[in-house]
Amino acid sequence: MLTVHHLEKSQSERIVWLCEELDIPYALKRYQREPVGKAAPADYKALHWSGTAPVITDGKVTLAESGAIIEYIVRRHGDGRLTVPPHSPEYADYLFWFHFVNGSLMPSLMMLAAEGGLAAFIGQRAHRSMAALDAHLADHTWLAGNTFTVADIMIGYPLTTRRQFYLPFDLSPYPGVGAYLQRMGDRPAYRWAMDKGDPGMPLLLA
Repeated sequence: MLTVHHLEKSQSERIVWLCEELDIPYALKRYQREPVGKAAPADYKALHWSGTAPVITDGKVTLAESGAIIEYIVRRHGDGRLTVPPHSPEYADYLFWFHFVNGSLMPSLMMLAAEGGLAAFIGQRAHRSMAALDAHLADHTWLAGNTFTVADIMIGYPLTTRRQFYLPFDLSPYPGVGAYLQRMGDRPAYRWAMDKGDPGMPLLLA
C-alpha cells in the first residue's frame, strides 16, 4: 500500500493532492510539528535519512523529495497521467516550471525573510521570478498551457501554504498569479487534499 507521510503545513501536501487528482488508493499518515520551533517530530525525521518532508513508503520503497516522489507515483501508480509527452509543444514549458519551483522559486522566496546583501540580491530574484510567472499566466490557464499537470501541483505549495512562513508577501502586483490560485482552489481534488492533510487550515489563495 502506498502511504503518504504528511507533515502539517509542508511540501508533503503536494503528494496528498497528487493522489487525490489521480484518484488512486493510498493511506495518509499525518504528523504534527513540534510546538516549539515547528520542526518535524522525531518519528517523521526517522522515516528517511534526509529528515525532510515529503516522504512516502510503498512496500519496500521509502522515498523522499517532492519531484522524485511525484515522478514515482505518476509512473508507478498513475499511468503517466498529469504529465506532458515529449512530442507536445508544451513539453519544454512543463519541464521548466516543474523544475523551476524547487530549483529557483522556493529558495529565492525563502530568502525574503533574511537580511544582508546576499539576501537582498536573492530577494530581487524572487520578484523577477514572480513577475515572469505572472506574465506566463497572463495567457496560459496552467503552467503547461491548457492542461493541468504535476507542474501545477509542484508550484501550489510555495504560492500558498509556504507563505505562512515568509514575511508578508503581497500578491496584488501579480494578478495573473492571483487568478491562477483561484483556479487552483476551484479544483475539487485540491480541496479534498487540503481538508484531509491540514483540516481547518486557512487556504492562502489570494
